[in-house]
Amino acid sequence: MSLTLRTISREQHLAFIQSQPAASHCQVPAWADVKTEWRSENLGWFDKSGELVGAGLVLYRQLPKIKRYLAYLPEGPVINWYAPNLDDWLQPMLAHLKQQGAFSVKMGPPVVIRRWDSTAIKAGIQDPDVKRLKDVEATHIEPRAFEVADRLRKMGWQQGEDGGAGFGDVQPRYVFQVPLANRSLDDVLKGFNQLWRRNIKKAEKAGVEVVQGGYEDLAEWQRLYEITAVRDHFRPRPLSYFQRMWTVLNNEDPNRMRLYFARHNGVNLSAATMLVVGGHVWYSYGASDNIGREVRPSNAMQWRMLRDAYAMGATVYDLRGISDSLDETDHLFGLIQFKVGTGGEAVEYVGEWDFPLNKLLHKALDIYMSRR
Repeated sequence: MSLTLRTISREQHLAFIQSQPAASHCQVPAWADVKTEWRSENLGWFDKSGELVGAGLVLYRQLPKIKRYLAYLPEGPVINWYAPNLDDWLQPMLAHLKQQGAFSVKMGPPVVIRRWDSTAIKAGIQDPDVKRLKDVEATHIEPRAFEVADRLRKMGWQQGEDGGAGFGDVQPRYVFQVPLANRSLDDVLKGFNQLWRRNIKKAEKAGVEVVQGGYEDLAEWQRLYEITAVRDHFRPRPLSYFQRMWTVLNNEDPNRMRLYFARHNGVNLSAATMLVVGGHVWYSYGASDNIGREVRPSNAMQWRMLRDAYAMGATVYDLRGISDSLDETDHLFGLIQFKVGTGGEAVEYVGEWDFPLNKLLHKALDIYMSRR
Protein backbone atom coordinates (compact mmCIF):
# COMPACT_ATOMS: atom_id res chain seq x y z
CA MET A 1 0.00 0.00 0.00
CA SER A 2 1.71 3.20 -1.09
CA LEU A 3 0.69 6.30 0.79
CA THR A 4 1.35 9.93 0.01
CA LEU A 5 1.30 12.71 2.56
CA ARG A 6 0.57 16.38 2.04
CA THR A 7 -0.83 19.46 3.74
CA ILE A 8 -4.64 19.51 3.63
CA SER A 9 -7.22 22.21 4.28
CA ARG A 10 -8.98 22.49 7.62
CA GLU A 11 -12.25 21.57 5.86
CA GLN A 12 -10.75 18.32 4.54
CA HIS A 13 -9.29 17.58 7.98
CA LEU A 14 -12.60 18.21 9.76
CA ALA A 15 -14.55 16.10 7.25
CA PHE A 16 -12.12 13.23 7.88
CA ILE A 17 -12.47 13.54 11.69
CA GLN A 18 -16.27 13.57 11.29
CA SER A 19 -16.09 10.33 9.29
CA GLN A 20 -14.36 8.54 12.21
CA PRO A 21 -16.19 6.93 15.17
CA ALA A 22 -14.04 9.09 17.48
CA ALA A 23 -10.79 11.04 17.70
CA SER A 24 -9.04 13.06 20.39
CA HIS A 25 -10.18 16.65 20.91
CA CYS A 26 -6.45 17.52 20.55
CA GLN A 27 -6.64 16.39 16.91
CA VAL A 28 -9.57 18.49 15.65
CA PRO A 29 -8.52 21.41 13.41
CA ALA A 30 -9.88 24.03 15.85
CA TRP A 31 -7.51 22.81 18.58
CA ALA A 32 -4.81 24.76 16.72
CA ASP A 33 -6.75 27.97 17.49
CA VAL A 34 -6.82 27.07 21.19
CA LYS A 35 -3.02 26.70 21.19
CA THR A 36 -2.17 30.13 19.77
CA GLU A 37 1.48 30.01 20.91
CA TRP A 38 2.13 27.19 18.42
CA ARG A 39 2.14 27.33 14.62
CA SER A 40 -0.01 24.57 13.11
CA GLU A 41 -0.44 22.42 10.02
CA ASN A 42 -3.07 19.90 8.92
CA LEU A 43 -1.59 16.75 7.41
CA GLY A 44 -3.39 14.21 5.25
CA TRP A 45 -2.45 10.69 4.15
CA PHE A 46 -3.81 9.57 0.76
CA ASP A 47 -3.98 6.05 -0.66
CA LYS A 48 -3.33 5.04 -4.31
CA SER A 49 -6.87 5.97 -5.37
CA GLY A 50 -6.46 9.47 -3.91
CA GLU A 51 -8.75 8.86 -0.93
CA LEU A 52 -7.93 10.61 2.35
CA VAL A 53 -7.22 7.74 4.80
CA GLY A 54 -5.51 9.51 7.73
CA ALA A 55 -5.06 12.99 9.21
CA GLY A 56 -2.97 14.73 11.82
CA LEU A 57 -2.87 18.12 13.52
CA VAL A 58 0.77 19.18 13.95
CA LEU A 59 1.70 21.96 16.36
CA TYR A 60 5.10 23.60 15.82
CA ARG A 61 6.91 25.31 18.69
CA GLN A 62 9.99 27.35 17.82
CA LEU A 63 13.19 26.84 19.77
CA PRO A 64 14.40 30.02 21.47
CA LYS A 65 16.72 32.05 19.17
CA ILE A 66 16.81 29.64 16.18
CA LYS A 67 14.44 28.84 13.34
CA ARG A 68 13.99 25.19 14.25
CA TYR A 69 10.86 23.61 15.67
CA LEU A 70 9.54 20.90 17.92
CA ALA A 71 6.69 19.26 15.95
CA TYR A 72 3.99 17.86 18.23
CA LEU A 73 0.96 15.71 17.37
CA PRO A 74 -0.98 15.51 20.67
CA GLU A 75 -2.95 12.23 20.92
CA GLY A 76 -2.39 11.71 17.22
CA PRO A 77 -2.09 11.36 14.31
CA VAL A 78 -5.41 9.71 13.39
CA ILE A 79 -4.13 6.85 11.22
CA ASN A 80 -4.42 3.05 11.12
CA TRP A 81 -1.99 2.30 13.95
CA TYR A 82 -2.42 -1.45 13.56
CA ALA A 83 -1.45 -1.44 9.88
CA PRO A 84 1.35 -3.98 9.23
CA ASN A 85 3.15 -1.25 7.24
CA LEU A 86 3.37 1.40 9.98
CA ASP A 87 6.62 2.63 8.37
CA ASP A 88 4.66 3.64 5.26
CA TRP A 89 2.57 5.96 7.41
CA LEU A 90 5.28 7.45 9.62
CA GLN A 91 8.30 7.77 7.29
CA PRO A 92 6.61 10.28 4.93
CA MET A 93 5.50 12.25 8.01
CA LEU A 94 9.06 12.45 9.40
CA ALA A 95 10.43 13.49 5.99
CA HIS A 96 7.77 16.21 5.68
CA LEU A 97 8.31 17.54 9.21
CA LYS A 98 12.07 17.66 8.69
CA GLN A 99 11.46 19.73 5.55
CA GLN A 100 9.35 22.10 7.65
CA GLY A 101 12.31 22.76 9.95
CA ALA A 102 11.47 20.33 12.77
CA PHE A 103 14.46 19.11 14.80
CA SER A 104 12.33 16.71 16.88
CA VAL A 105 8.90 15.11 16.59
CA LYS A 106 6.66 14.17 19.49
CA MET A 107 3.43 12.21 19.05
CA GLY A 108 0.91 10.38 21.21
CA PRO A 109 -0.52 7.33 19.44
CA PRO A 110 -4.18 6.91 20.52
CA VAL A 111 -3.46 3.22 21.16
CA VAL A 112 -4.68 1.54 24.37
CA ILE A 113 -2.32 -1.05 25.85
CA ARG A 114 -4.09 -2.13 29.09
CA ARG A 115 -7.35 -1.70 31.00
CA TRP A 116 -8.17 -2.34 34.67
CA ASP A 117 -11.78 -2.54 35.83
CA SER A 118 -12.80 -0.92 39.11
CA THR A 119 -12.85 -4.28 40.97
CA ALA A 120 -9.19 -4.88 40.09
CA ILE A 121 -8.24 -1.31 41.10
CA LYS A 122 -10.06 -1.58 44.44
CA ALA A 123 -8.27 -4.85 45.18
CA GLY A 124 -4.98 -3.11 44.33
CA ILE A 125 -5.75 -0.21 46.68
CA GLN A 126 -6.47 -2.67 49.52
CA ASP A 127 -3.25 -4.63 48.98
CA PRO A 128 -0.43 -3.02 51.03
CA ASP A 129 2.22 -4.43 48.66
CA VAL A 130 0.70 -2.67 45.64
CA LYS A 131 1.91 0.88 45.06
CA ARG A 132 1.21 1.38 41.35
CA LEU A 133 -1.38 0.44 38.80
CA LYS A 134 1.15 -1.66 36.87
CA ASP A 135 1.57 -3.89 39.98
CA VAL A 136 -2.07 -4.94 39.47
CA GLU A 137 -2.91 -7.58 36.89
CA ALA A 138 -4.74 -5.89 34.00
CA THR A 139 -8.32 -6.96 33.26
CA HIS A 140 -7.69 -6.57 29.54
CA ILE A 141 -4.42 -6.48 27.58
CA GLU A 142 -4.23 -5.43 23.93
CA PRO A 143 -1.46 -7.53 22.31
CA ARG A 144 -1.51 -5.44 19.11
CA ALA A 145 -0.52 -2.37 21.15
CA PHE A 146 2.73 -4.09 22.20
CA GLU A 147 3.43 -4.73 18.51
CA VAL A 148 2.91 -1.03 17.78
CA ALA A 149 5.40 -0.11 20.54
CA ASP A 150 7.94 -2.63 19.19
CA ARG A 151 7.61 -1.26 15.66
CA LEU A 152 8.10 2.31 16.86
CA ARG A 153 11.27 1.33 18.75
CA LYS A 154 12.64 -0.44 15.66
CA MET A 155 11.99 2.69 13.60
CA GLY A 156 14.05 4.78 16.02
CA TRP A 157 11.26 6.37 18.06
CA GLN A 158 12.20 6.85 21.73
CA GLN A 159 10.36 6.98 24.99
CA GLY A 160 11.71 8.51 28.19
CA GLU A 161 10.74 7.22 31.62
CA ASP A 162 8.47 10.22 32.03
CA GLY A 163 7.33 10.20 28.43
CA GLY A 164 10.35 12.10 27.10
CA ALA A 165 11.14 15.77 26.67
CA GLY A 166 9.09 18.38 24.91
CA PHE A 167 7.36 21.69 25.40
CA GLY A 168 4.11 22.30 27.16
CA ASP A 169 1.09 20.06 27.37
CA VAL A 170 2.24 16.51 27.67
CA GLN A 171 -0.95 14.45 27.61
CA PRO A 172 -1.75 11.86 30.31
CA ARG A 173 -0.71 8.26 29.75
CA TYR A 174 -3.30 6.95 32.22
CA VAL A 175 -6.92 8.02 32.02
CA PHE A 176 -10.18 6.91 33.60
CA GLN A 177 -13.15 6.02 31.40
CA VAL A 178 -16.75 4.90 31.90
CA PRO A 179 -17.75 2.67 28.94
CA LEU A 180 -21.30 3.41 27.72
CA ALA A 181 -21.61 1.21 24.61
CA ASN A 182 -24.13 -1.64 24.94
CA ARG A 183 -25.09 -0.63 28.50
CA SER A 184 -28.33 0.84 29.78
CA LEU A 185 -28.21 3.95 31.98
CA ASP A 186 -29.47 1.73 34.77
CA ASP A 187 -26.43 -0.55 34.30
CA VAL A 188 -24.17 2.49 34.46
CA LEU A 189 -25.75 3.69 37.71
CA LYS A 190 -25.55 0.17 39.19
CA GLY A 191 -21.84 0.20 38.37
CA PHE A 192 -21.30 3.19 40.68
CA ASN A 193 -20.15 2.34 44.18
CA GLN A 194 -22.46 2.81 47.17
CA LEU A 195 -20.89 6.10 48.19
CA TRP A 196 -21.43 7.61 44.74
CA ARG A 197 -25.04 6.44 44.58
CA ARG A 198 -25.65 7.76 48.10
CA ASN A 199 -24.08 11.12 47.20
CA ILE A 200 -26.19 11.44 44.02
CA LYS A 201 -29.33 10.80 46.14
CA LYS A 202 -28.12 13.24 48.79
CA ALA A 203 -27.67 16.00 46.20
CA GLU A 204 -31.11 15.29 44.75
CA LYS A 205 -32.74 15.43 48.19
CA ALA A 206 -30.96 18.69 49.03
CA GLY A 207 -32.31 20.22 45.82
CA VAL A 208 -29.02 20.59 43.95
CA GLU A 209 -29.76 21.47 40.33
CA VAL A 210 -27.36 21.01 37.45
CA VAL A 211 -27.64 23.47 34.57
CA GLN A 212 -25.80 24.13 31.33
CA GLY A 213 -24.10 27.48 30.89
CA GLY A 214 -22.99 29.50 27.88
CA TYR A 215 -20.17 31.85 26.87
CA GLU A 216 -21.59 34.57 29.15
CA ASP A 217 -21.13 32.26 32.18
CA LEU A 218 -17.40 31.71 31.68
CA ALA A 219 -16.54 34.50 34.17
CA GLU A 220 -18.49 32.58 36.83
CA TRP A 221 -16.67 29.39 35.78
CA GLN A 222 -13.38 31.27 36.20
CA ARG A 223 -14.32 32.35 39.75
CA LEU A 224 -14.81 28.72 40.84
CA TYR A 225 -11.75 27.56 38.89
CA GLU A 226 -9.50 30.12 40.61
CA ILE A 227 -10.80 29.06 44.06
CA THR A 228 -9.85 25.48 43.06
CA ALA A 229 -6.39 26.58 41.88
CA VAL A 230 -5.62 28.18 45.25
CA ARG A 231 -6.87 25.12 47.13
CA ASP A 232 -5.05 22.56 44.95
CA HIS A 233 -1.88 24.62 44.39
CA PHE A 234 -1.79 24.90 40.61
CA ARG A 235 -1.44 27.87 38.28
CA PRO A 236 -4.83 28.59 36.68
CA ARG A 237 -5.26 29.36 33.00
CA PRO A 238 -6.65 32.86 32.33
CA LEU A 239 -10.31 33.51 31.49
CA SER A 240 -9.26 34.46 27.94
CA TYR A 241 -8.07 30.86 27.38
CA PHE A 242 -11.53 29.41 28.12
CA GLN A 243 -13.26 32.15 26.12
CA ARG A 244 -11.07 31.37 23.12
CA MET A 245 -11.57 27.64 23.60
CA TRP A 246 -15.36 28.09 23.71
CA THR A 247 -15.44 30.33 20.64
CA VAL A 248 -13.14 28.35 18.33
CA LEU A 249 -14.34 24.85 19.28
CA ASN A 250 -18.04 25.71 19.05
CA ASN A 251 -17.53 27.59 15.79
CA GLU A 252 -16.17 24.33 14.39
CA ASP A 253 -19.01 22.25 15.82
CA PRO A 254 -21.79 23.83 17.95
CA ASN A 255 -21.73 20.83 20.30
CA ARG A 256 -17.94 20.55 20.72
CA MET A 257 -17.70 22.24 24.16
CA ARG A 258 -20.24 22.49 26.96
CA LEU A 259 -20.25 24.13 30.38
CA TYR A 260 -22.09 22.80 33.44
CA PHE A 261 -22.85 24.23 36.90
CA ALA A 262 -24.18 22.47 39.99
CA ARG A 263 -26.05 24.96 42.15
CA HIS A 264 -27.81 24.94 45.49
CA ASN A 265 -30.23 27.68 46.62
CA GLY A 266 -29.17 29.71 43.58
CA VAL A 267 -25.45 29.55 44.40
CA ASN A 268 -23.04 27.83 42.00
CA LEU A 269 -20.95 25.31 43.96
CA SER A 270 -19.15 23.41 41.22
CA ALA A 271 -18.58 23.63 37.48
CA ALA A 272 -17.09 21.60 34.65
CA THR A 273 -16.32 21.80 30.96
CA MET A 274 -17.16 18.96 28.60
CA LEU A 275 -15.69 18.21 25.16
CA VAL A 276 -17.34 16.08 22.47
CA VAL A 277 -15.79 14.46 19.37
CA GLY A 278 -17.91 11.77 17.74
CA GLY A 279 -18.71 9.04 20.27
CA HIS A 280 -16.04 10.17 22.74
CA VAL A 281 -17.03 12.62 25.50
CA TRP A 282 -14.52 14.14 27.95
CA TYR A 283 -14.95 15.75 31.32
CA SER A 284 -12.23 18.29 30.64
CA TYR A 285 -11.79 20.86 33.44
CA GLY A 286 -13.46 20.81 36.85
CA ALA A 287 -13.85 23.45 39.56
CA SER A 288 -15.58 23.77 42.92
CA ASP A 289 -16.07 26.20 45.76
CA ASN A 290 -14.85 25.54 49.30
CA ILE A 291 -18.43 25.77 50.55
CA GLY A 292 -21.46 23.52 50.09
CA ARG A 293 -19.56 20.27 49.78
CA GLU A 294 -22.00 18.50 52.09
CA VAL A 295 -24.73 18.63 49.39
CA ARG A 296 -22.41 16.73 46.97
CA PRO A 297 -22.60 19.05 43.95
CA SER A 298 -19.72 17.32 42.09
CA ASN A 299 -21.41 13.91 42.15
CA ALA A 300 -24.67 15.43 40.91
CA MET A 301 -22.87 17.24 38.11
CA GLN A 302 -20.94 14.16 36.93
CA TRP A 303 -24.13 12.09 36.87
CA ARG A 304 -25.89 14.73 34.75
CA MET A 305 -22.91 15.00 32.35
CA LEU A 306 -22.78 11.23 32.04
CA ARG A 307 -26.50 11.06 31.29
CA ASP A 308 -26.13 13.79 28.65
CA ALA A 309 -23.18 11.96 27.08
CA TYR A 310 -25.34 8.81 27.00
CA ALA A 311 -28.25 10.70 25.39
CA MET A 312 -25.85 11.94 22.68
CA GLY A 313 -25.03 8.32 21.84
CA ALA A 314 -21.51 8.45 23.29
CA THR A 315 -19.66 5.14 23.57
CA VAL A 316 -17.32 6.38 26.30
CA TYR A 317 -17.36 9.04 29.03
CA ASP A 318 -13.76 9.99 29.71
CA LEU A 319 -12.76 11.47 33.07
CA ARG A 320 -9.28 12.20 31.70
CA GLY A 321 -5.99 11.89 33.53
CA ILE A 322 -5.17 9.92 36.64
CA SER A 323 -1.84 9.13 38.25
CA ASP A 324 -0.83 5.45 38.27
CA SER A 325 -0.21 5.67 42.02
CA LEU A 326 -2.40 3.52 44.30
CA ASP A 327 -0.56 4.72 47.41
CA GLU A 328 -2.98 6.40 49.81
CA THR A 329 -0.26 8.82 50.99
CA ASP A 330 0.25 10.14 47.43
CA HIS A 331 -1.34 13.60 46.93
CA LEU A 332 -2.86 12.41 43.61
CA PHE A 333 -4.51 9.37 45.16
CA GLY A 334 -7.80 11.22 45.83
CA LEU A 335 -8.25 11.67 42.09
CA ILE A 336 -8.29 7.95 41.26
CA GLN A 337 -10.36 7.26 44.37
CA PHE A 338 -13.06 9.74 43.22
CA LYS A 339 -13.08 8.40 39.65
CA VAL A 340 -13.04 4.70 40.61
CA GLY A 341 -16.40 5.25 42.31
CA THR A 342 -18.01 5.59 38.88
CA GLY A 343 -17.39 1.89 38.24
CA GLY A 344 -15.40 2.65 35.10
CA GLU A 345 -11.92 1.49 34.16
CA ALA A 346 -8.38 2.80 34.24
CA VAL A 347 -6.89 2.88 30.75
CA GLU A 348 -3.22 2.97 29.81
CA TYR A 349 -2.13 4.31 26.43
CA VAL A 350 1.22 3.47 24.80
CA GLY A 351 2.33 6.96 25.83
CA GLU A 352 4.13 9.72 23.97
CA TRP A 353 7.09 9.05 21.66
CA ASP A 354 9.93 11.24 20.38
CA PHE A 355 11.88 11.07 17.16
CA PRO A 356 15.05 13.21 17.18
CA LEU A 357 15.59 14.48 13.61
CA ASN A 358 18.59 16.45 14.88
CA LYS A 359 20.15 14.59 17.81
CA LEU A 360 22.19 17.56 19.00
CA LEU A 361 19.24 19.97 19.19
CA HIS A 362 17.03 17.24 20.66
CA LYS A 363 19.60 16.68 23.43
CA ALA A 364 19.84 20.45 24.03
CA LEU A 365 16.05 20.58 24.41
CA ASP A 366 16.16 17.65 26.84
CA ILE A 367 18.69 19.48 29.01
CA TYR A 368 16.76 22.75 28.76
CA MET A 369 13.48 21.03 29.81
CA SER A 370 15.07 19.17 32.72
CA ARG A 371 16.38 22.48 34.15
CA ARG A 372 13.09 24.34 33.92
